Amino acid sequence: MSQLEGKLGVAIHGVGDVAYAHAASWRKNPHVEIVSVSSRNPESARQLVDRLQLTCPVRPTMEEVLRDERVQIVNLSGPNHVHAEQAIAAAEAGRHVLVEKPMALTLAECRAVRDAIARHGVKSIVGFVLRWNPLLESLKSLVSQNGLGQLFYAEVDYWHGLTPAYRGWEWASRIATGGSAMLFGGCHAVDALRWLAGDEVAEVAAFGHNPHGLYEYPPNVVAAVKFRNGMVGKTSVLLDAKIPYTFNIDLLGTEGAARDNRLWLPRLLPGQRQWTAFPTIGPDSGDVHHHPFDAQINHFVECIRQDVESHCNVADTFHTHELCLAIDQSLAAGGTVVRLPLENA
Repeated sequence: MSQLEGKLGVAIHGVGDVAYAHAASWRKNPHVEIVSVSSRNPESARQLVDRLQLTCPVRPTMEEVLRDERVQIVNLSGPNHVHAEQAIAAAEAGRHVLVEKPMALTLAECRAVRDAIARHGVKSIVGFVLRWNPLLESLKSLVSQNGLGQLFYAEVDYWHGLTPAYRGWEWASRIATGGSAMLFGGCHAVDALRWLAGDEVAEVAAFGHNPHGLYEYPPNVVAAVKFRNGMVGKTSVLLDAKIPYTFNIDLLGTEGAARDNRLWLPRLLPGQRQWTAFPTIGPDSGDVHHHPFDAQINHFVECIRQDVESHCNVADTFHTHELCLAIDQSLAAGGTVVRLPLENA
């Protein structure tokens, strides 16, 4: 594949709200150029090209995209149920892959995406963009430097009330195309839980309900988890709640605690008498244009240029998806404990 004046060629495939945010971030990076925009609906692709004043062609199919030798990175931002097939096709064609979350809706699909990426040696990154949120970056640094001592409890929640007015409702609310509450939105909380805890979950038990019957799956789910190192925690997703977008984070350790941006650090701050808040930007909006896509995409570009793997690649985030699927298994079984790794993972 050829490079365009030394730049990496990017193809955006799938045009919803997040594609506009992705495109805006790609345009800011000096090492890439958008060389293709495509969608099942060519008119939506044309609208993106026109609105952002791009000069690239509009294409109707992934097959046509992958025939363009200028394309070196494929940005997959269509509905959930098409991610796996498209990611595998891109990897098999030797393209690097940015795939929005979730990367797949079943364990078999997740495994197939993971194996295709590894087999063809391409770089990958999954759309867990909150790993670049300033609050989460700060908490990760605090935990990594033992600021809270040994963690023994971690809790992360994704509460985002959605109604049929949501643009993606037709596919997001259905099992076949949206997956589940955890795969659709709760995976952000699950990924943050794994990333901040720095350990994998060994077992999980989950409960949920669907009070209004608007979704094909239970939209409100709570899961208790136990990590391999013995730490315990909780994660939840509430989609059928009348509440502003809320992303709760609680981390408790032997030497202190964090509740969102509020810290209790008696070892480091012996004179502390109340929670101390530090100014930052938290994950306090569901608007995709609030998410730190600039940082995520810049990171991915450097991974490609320096030939290193991302900490948010398919191999790592396979475990986020596996935990989401384990939560769904427990939920379907009435709260039965499910142990990880899942069979054949």
